[in-house]
Amino acid sequence: MRLLIVDDEAPARNRLRRMLGQWSDCSVVAEAGSGRQALELVAQHRPDALLLDISMPGLDGMSLARLLREQQPAPAVIFCTAWPDRALDAFDCHAVDYLLKPVRAERLRTALDKVGRLTRQEPVPEAGTWLQASVGTRTELIDIESVACLLAEDKYTTVMHDRGTAVINDTLVELEQAHAGRFLRVHRNALVAVDRVRGLDRAEGGAHCVLLEACTYRPLVSRRQLPALRKLIRRLK
Repeated sequence: MRLLIVDDEAPARNRLRRMLGQWSDCSVVAEAGSGRQALELVAQHRPDALLLDISMPGLDGMSLARLLREQQPAPAVIFCTAWPDRALDAFDCHAVDYLLKPVRAERLRTALDKVGRLTRQEPVPEAGTWLQASVGTRTELIDIESVACLLAEDKYTTVMHDRGTAVINDTLVELEQAHAGRFLRVHRNALVAVDRVRGLDRAEGGAHCVLLEACTYRPLVSRRQLPALRKLIRRLK
C-alpha cells in the first residue's frame, strides 16, 4: 500500500512513518507539510491513501480531501488529527477513517485494512465504530476503542473515554448487545471495556471496584458479576 503523509508538523510525520515501518505491506512514498504540496505529490506518486491532518496553514485537510474527491481514481483518506469534533465533516468528505492524535498503532492498522478492503472492492463494516454524543448544539463522534467504561445515569449513559466524558442516549442494554465481546457488565449500572481491565481493588465498605487502564474512575463490581470479572482477569494474566 503506497501512502502519503500530510502534516505541517515534522514530529507528527516522523511518528507516523516510524509506526508504518513495522508493516511490510505499507510504503511511504512521500511526505507533505502543506495541502498545496500534497496536491503536487499526489499527482506525482499516485498514492493509494493519504494520512491527512486537518489543521494546516493555507489549504487545510478538509479542503484538500474535497479536491481529491474530484480525481479519478481518488486516493483514500485517513484523517489523523487532534480535533475530536470534526469526524462528521470528515465522513462527509468520504474519509475511510478518522484517527485522533496521538494515533495508536492498532487503530492505524485497522484503518489501513479498511483501505485494503476498499481497494479489493470488499465491503467495509461501518456499524459499531463510533458512539454519537450531543455536545450543546453539535454532534461528537467517539471512537469506540477509546472508551474505558459506560455508566448508566437516570435516562442517559455517560461515556468515559480517553479524551474526557460525554453523554449519549443509548442504554447499557443496547450498548451491551451492539458491542458484544467488547464490554463486560460489572454492575447493573456499569459496563467496562474488556481490553482496559487491569485488576480489582477494595472500595469503602469492602466492596470491589475494577481498575481500568488510562481511567481514574473505578466502577463498583456487584457480587453477581464478580466471578466473571475474576475469570477475565485470570485469563488476561
